[in-house]
Amino acid sequence: MAGFSDYSRNEETEVNGWIRFGLRLGVSAALHPFEYSKTLIQIGYEPISARPGKSLLGKPVMLLPNIFQYAGHIRKIDGFYGCYRGLAPKLAGSVLSMVVSERVAEKLGLAYQDDKDESELTEEESYVQFKYNLKRDIVLTVSGIVVAHPFHVISLRMMAQFIGRETLYNSILGSVAEIWNNEGVLGFFAGLIPKLLCDVAGLVLSSSTVFVINKYLIKDKVARQYNAGFTQFAFSSLLYPLQVVSTCSAVSGSRLMAGQPPIMPKYANWVDCWNDLQTRRELKRGSSLFWRSQAAYTSAVPTSFAPLPVLSRYQ
Repeated sequence: MAGFSDYSRNEETEVNGWIRFGLRLGVSAALHPFEYSKTLIQIGYEPISARPGKSLLGKPVMLLPNIFQYAGHIRKIDGFYGCYRGLAPKLAGSVLSMVVSERVAEKLGLAYQDDKDESELTEEESYVQFKYNLKRDIVLTVSGIVVAHPFHVISLRMMAQFIGRETLYNSILGSVAEIWNNEGVLGFFAGLIPKLLCDVAGLVLSSSTVFVINKYLIKDKVARQYNAGFTQFAFSSLLYPLQVVSTCSAVSGSRLMAGQPPIMPKYANWVDCWNDLQTRRELKRGSSLFWRSQAAYTSAVPTSFAPLPVLSRYQ
């Protein structure tokens, strides 16, 4: 009976896990037009001209379209269904990532375990539970990203086609052939290293920080939930430049207009991409989605004409 009860509980846990995963996929699909817009912003594409305005402090700035206006522009050009370009490979990669990462974790002896209430655990047991969960999360993250990254690259390039109006990446199979014929195996993993660094570093830093703060500073359960959310947001913002580098690296070097000079340099590697974006102060572009602006400067050289604003593309 005990064995039967354990089997039923494991089966119920797996079903609940798939239900939660399905809900996440649904939310991801619904929000895809905004992810599409953010991808184009990270690449550096600004189809709508900035307009003069003022910052919250009253300084003159050039206001860029927010994420809703950007998505509206895409819909105006490509229609409603055009806003979901790149969604199919994104969902396929998510499903493959879910299945493969769980299998890898089980093979490594890191199967899912229900967490025990920390109030019932000793300090040593609490640390053992944290260490086990962190190891499992790292395995899930790394294996999931690696197996899904080819689909991630295809999705990004499908969206990047909006810039040059190409049709090189219209289907998953056609995209696979395009990358294989022109870039080989490495093309499927363009931008992988900065993505791994961003996600793994964010996981380790946020998990460790939350564990220490909750253990020694915060005892209230509600406050702990807020602490976890704030900590994850803080480290996500800190590591955001790696997301931009990963997106640009995944597109750079392709046959798309978005990945070729003069729109984007052909980077030798992701470090080269980082250095270039850092020099141009564009590592944070797309980090702000609702209030987007560019600083406006006046020319220091006197002329007989009214000086035109020199725009910094830092967003």
